[in-house]
Amino acid sequence: MWKVKRIYDAPARTDGYRVLVDRLWPRGLTRQRAHVDLWLRDVAPSHTLRKQFGHRPDRWKEFQRRYAEELKQKPALLEQLRQLEREHGTVTLLFAARDERRNNAVALVRILQRRPRAPRGKRSSTAR
Repeated sequence: MWKVKRIYDAPARTDGYRVLVDRLWPRGLTRQRAHVDLWLRDVAPSHTLRKQFGHRPDRWKEFQRRYAEELKQKPALLEQLRQLEREHGTVTLLFAARDERRNNAVALVRILQRRPRAPRGKRSSTAR
C-alpha cells in the first residue's frame, strides 16, 4: 500500500517504511526528527522540471506527464520502490511541498500504481 505524507507531519506507526522523495533535504528539519528510512533523491524530478512546475496548479497536468517521462529513464528506482512495498507492505512517500494535492510524491504514487506494460510484440498466451 502506498501513502503520501508531508514530511513535516508527525510520523505514525501506520506509515510503514518512510521514503523521502525530494531532491533537497527539507528546511529546518533534522534527520532524527524526520524519521526517514530512506532518502531516494534520484527519484525526484529534475531541477529543471521542478523549477518549470513551480507548484503552479495550471502546470500540474504537464508536470505529471513530464515527470513520468523522466522516470521512464529510471526503471531501477521504480522497481526499488515496488520492492520496498512488497517487503514492508506499507510505504509512505514523504515530500516537503506545501501543496498536499499537487506534488512529486502524489505524481510518483500514480506512476507506481500503473501496471508496467509488456514489451511490444510480446503477447500473453491467452491473448488471441
